[in-house]
Amino acid sequence: MLLTDAYYFVKPAVPRRIRMAVRRSIAARRRRHVGDCWPIDERAAIRPEGWPGWPHGKKFAFVLTHDVEGQRGLDRCSRLARLEMSLGFRSSFNFVPEGEYSTSPGLRAFLAANEFEIGVHDLHHDGKLYRSLEQFERSAGRITEHLRAWGAVGFRSAFMLHNLEWLKQLDILYDASTFDTDPFEPQPDGVRTIFPFWVRRSGGGGFVELPYTLAQDSTLFLILEETGIDVWTKKLDWLARHGGMALVNVHPDYMDFDGQSSAPEYAPDLYEEFLRYARDRYSDDAWFALPREVAEFYRSTVDRS
Repeated sequence: MLLTDAYYFVKPAVPRRIRMAVRRSIAARRRRHVGDCWPIDERAAIRPEGWPGWPHGKKFAFVLTHDVEGQRGLDRCSRLARLEMSLGFRSSFNFVPEGEYSTSPGLRAFLAANEFEIGVHDLHHDGKLYRSLEQFERSAGRITEHLRAWGAVGFRSAFMLHNLEWLKQLDILYDASTFDTDPFEPQPDGVRTIFPFWVRRSGGGGFVELPYTLAQDSTLFLILEETGIDVWTKKLDWLARHGGMALVNVHPDYMDFDGQSSAPEYAPDLYEEFLRYARDRYSDDAWFALPREVAEFYRSTVDRS
């Protein structure tokens, strides 16, 4: 974590193209040594004790989430939502409450009216949330205020940093800051499960943890420079066979809807192709759900006594 803290301290002063070049170089070397655990870690497929199965007799769950990091991503939210609606999908949009942009009530109302979910994404999106317990406790109060103001029940930390023990201070139904396996993250300690799990508070109660199980779009297309969706579809097929939760995190910040951006971005056609693959191949087998629906189901059906 000391190295992570140092990175986020100097990050604002380093041009994005240099940061991207360094990350690509590191990831390329790392990828050569993680084939036994990424994108698939077979150990993550073990079903938890007492697993009840998915609702309506479905074989697996399919969940779409989005982290909106900056103004560029915010400006693209409506287009991304309309793309998903055109294909019959709904998703969760996680907004930074005190970042470089302000989320308008109009956008939140548009998403809510069309049955999307809204979540809270960190506080400032600066990588400093877990720098110290004292700092986290101060931030937790502000995060809780934003959760209540937006009617949100879900949280995700910036950069997938996580401390599930500290997160018990938040009044949330679920957290989505972990992953089954992802050696390319700054805190690469995967939870090694493709199922939701319960995080118990010592005084009673708790929250549901929803790990993402499909590679993030930024990792896949910007860092590893994949030009197709094979990594996604192969992992999705594996998740379906093992009855897990296929949860993906996609950033509108990195989707070049107009084909004119000079920044490292990718064509949304790749995401659309993936959605069509999931819909056409698994329309009868998948429970297409919002993260809050998965969390509500798990909380209500799994014995935590």
